[in-house]
Amino acid sequence: MNQLALFAAITLSASVALAQSPNPPAPADNTKMNKAPANSMVKSSTADGQSNATSDVKITQQIRKSVMADKNLSTYAHNVKIVTVNGVVTLNGTVRSAEEKSQIAVKAHAVAGDNVTNDIKVAPQR
Repeated sequence: MNQLALFAAITLSASVALAQSPNPPAPADNTKMNKAPANSMVKSSTADGQSNATSDVKITQQIRKSVMADKNLSTYAHNVKIVTVNGVVTLNGTVRSAEEKSQIAVKAHAVAGDNVTNDIKVAPQR
């Protein structure tokens, strides 16, 4: 019986110590990457800022379709955020190279003309 009580006490104190850990692991979160850059013309350049206006949705769809059709782009490039509000397109996210950043911008300009803000970042080399 004493061994059972001792085991219970040790287990309880270990649980309390773990619960009060001073440096709990940080949750996986990319919220900071999804925030609009300070210099962005469109402050709602995150996915939840996408306009529901038919023309804006159509622009975003056309650009996304063009990006996804390019199999030479990395998964990073395929996952850039494309947000259109009042005809102004904002590109946001991270790609593998300056070339990918440029290719996506060209695709966006082909659909939206000069109404494109390219806030895409290039990932540092590994």
